[in-house]
Amino acid sequence: MSLIPEKPLVISPSLAATIGLEEAVLLQALNELMLLGHPEPQGGFRWLTTNADQLLKLMPFWRPEDLQRIASSLRDKGILLIASAPLLESHELRFAFNERDGSTSTKPSAAAVPVARPASRAISPDWQPELDVMRQLAQYNIPAEFCSAQIPEFVTYWTERGEPRYSWGSRFIKQVLRLWREQQTEDAKRGQETAMHRDWQPSRDAFDILTRQAGINGNFVEDAIPEFVLYWMERGESASTWNSRFIMHVKRQWARFTSAMEHDTQPRPLCSDWRPSEELFDVLTLANIPRAFAERLVPEFVLYWRDSGQLFGSWNTKFLQQVKREWSRQQTANSQDTNHGQQQRPHRSGSTRHRTLIDEISDRSWAST
Repeated sequence: MSLIPEKPLVISPSLAATIGLEEAVLLQALNELMLLGHPEPQGGFRWLTTNADQLLKLMPFWRPEDLQRIASSLRDKGILLIASAPLLESHELRFAFNERDGSTSTKPSAAAVPVARPASRAISPDWQPELDVMRQLAQYNIPAEFCSAQIPEFVTYWTERGEPRYSWGSRFIKQVLRLWREQQTEDAKRGQETAMHRDWQPSRDAFDILTRQAGINGNFVEDAIPEFVLYWMERGESASTWNSRFIMHVKRQWARFTSAMEHDTQPRPLCSDWRPSEELFDVLTLANIPRAFAERLVPEFVLYWRDSGQLFGSWNTKFLQQVKREWSRQQTANSQDTNHGQQQRPHRSGSTRHRTLIDEISDRSWAST
């Protein structure tokens, strides 16, 4: 059996490199039809009408959708003139090569076709994409509303640049495809975003990165959670990278903390006139804790630890931890009061009982620090 049972389609490699492989194959097939058919001279061009069945018989490796797409590409490149409705609707193709018919006895040459291109032109202020352009975009499942919304910006941009183009429809297709892909990517990313909530906790991986890899004290990491949650809840933002943000937040605070806090290895009692250092207040500012709030805790802190008689190497560190706990407790209590205040009176006793439990827990944490 012959491996070539029919007449082959021969294409020029340089032509395929110039206009595309698919376009070169279709162009050569149309040229064969033009040579074997009876073209009609009209308007200085030689026109031939063929039907979809004949095209599919000549090129059985393509579907009607492919033929319409490639023929439109040849038209957009200025190589082919098409005078029929889209192939999928009319089932026929009336075409002419875009070169003037100098002699009725001269057959068009496929190799010479790319040379004859229409003059480039600037975009007009009232430019609108052709129906074929919108149909091609619809094949990519792009909504017509999205395509129409891009027209004003497209026209404005190219009007300001004033650059001429052979086919504005082809340029519009490329721009809409790019914008559609960008929107799809953005929508997918937005679909993974969540709002910060009161019960948020960093993942185990994030905690391990901070404690094991960065060498940050575990208690310091846990103390940073309430202020981080409160800050982002008040901002009302949504994100898909809360763990990454938390890691950067804690690392930034830890760097400031380790550079500002004292690291005296010799434990000592707390003196009666002890005052937190100014560097400590800088760290509290990073945590969005008011200085006045910390100042109010100093007398009670001094009294408690002088009565306990315990020794520590860094009282600034101990005070910082206590301020963060008290700030978190106050914010939680205020939130509970607000929520219960909006409910009916029978539930207020539960609110008081809940605040009592918070106070007891806070007292135990103070004593165990």
